[in-house]
Amino acid sequence: MRIGVPHEIKNHEYRVGLTPASVRELVSHGHTLLVESGAGEAIGYDDELYRQAGAELTGCDQVFSDSDLIVKVKEPQAEERRRLRPGQTLFTYLHLAPDPAQTHDLLASGATCIAYETVTDAAGRLPLLAPMSEVAGRMAIQAGASCLEKSHGGRGVLLGGVPGVPQGRVVILGGGVVGSNALAMAVGLGAHVQVLDKSADVLRRLDAQYGNRIQTLYATNSAIEEALLQADLVVGAVLVPGAAAPRLISAEMVRRMQPGSVLVDVAIDQGGCSETSHATTHADPTYIVDGVVHYCVANMPGAVARTATQALNNATLPFVLALADQGVAAALRGNPHLAAGLNVSNGALCNSEVGAALNLPVQTLDEALAALAG
Repeated sequence: MRIGVPHEIKNHEYRVGLTPASVRELVSHGHTLLVESGAGEAIGYDDELYRQAGAELTGCDQVFSDSDLIVKVKEPQAEERRRLRPGQTLFTYLHLAPDPAQTHDLLASGATCIAYETVTDAAGRLPLLAPMSEVAGRMAIQAGASCLEKSHGGRGVLLGGVPGVPQGRVVILGGGVVGSNALAMAVGLGAHVQVLDKSADVLRRLDAQYGNRIQTLYATNSAIEEALLQADLVVGAVLVPGAAAPRLISAEMVRRMQPGSVLVDVAIDQGGCSETSHATTHADPTYIVDGVVHYCVANMPGAVARTATQALNNATLPFVLALADQGVAAALRGNPHLAAGLNVSNGALCNSEVGAALNLPVQTLDEALAALAG
């Protein structure tokens, strides 16, 4: 199979779909790798490393025109979507539910589009979302602590406090992968931490792990509101796989939060969990609403792109190998967990959560797989 790796063009996105080590693995399986020149240069993977791994270095036009399978990191931007064609497969993060423009473009392209974020495993987890969720969760505390500095518009609070001075108060909405990793960082910094979730099992697990170093709360509207009003830093870490994020924080709640407090909305890829959230970039990461600093960068792991690329490749490479070795249709038919990632195929939408969010008709997975098999 001919596999293409384009240079990411989203604002301040430095990750790359395949590392030289992943390219070498695919080449050893007999596949042809077309890598856009400069694709990994920003994170220390220069063109010569890709050549040594067996890749052909070329331009963007050829990567898209000559590849059967395109492997990326972020959702295709408008100019990339125009390059996709029927019979081609795109494997990347998509996050379609809050993005009707992208969804309609992908449907019009006729390409097969498999989303990292909806691929599952035997336990019902999201193995290709998990590594970036781990990175984003840890970054959320790092970014939030910086935003709390007075020079960045914050309250001037040090999360860990010092002897004789109270710790900063951190509220984490959601105890999944993002929330658990944010929690580990916040506890490590010595903050006062509350974590809210609707799963009693999640709360028990976190309580057993951290004991009286944290406070676990069941996520009712009242509990969320009470916690927000006392918080210095709020981390939005909620996820409904494939669907738009639930809006847990109203504009009225934000108005009543402490001036100079910070909201890091990690759920922004799926639309955000606050009514006041809108996506930002690493070039201009924050804005202020009613005195509350909002950090809503939609590609947070892009700031630590080398670490994030390596972590992502560890998770995606087995699936890329399956798609390339078996062919896309056979790989999807043979692995229901990979098939769960199929979002768009031959002009049809194949994900029910995205369909519900955008009010679009959805083709069943069986119908989509039958169409792919020809």
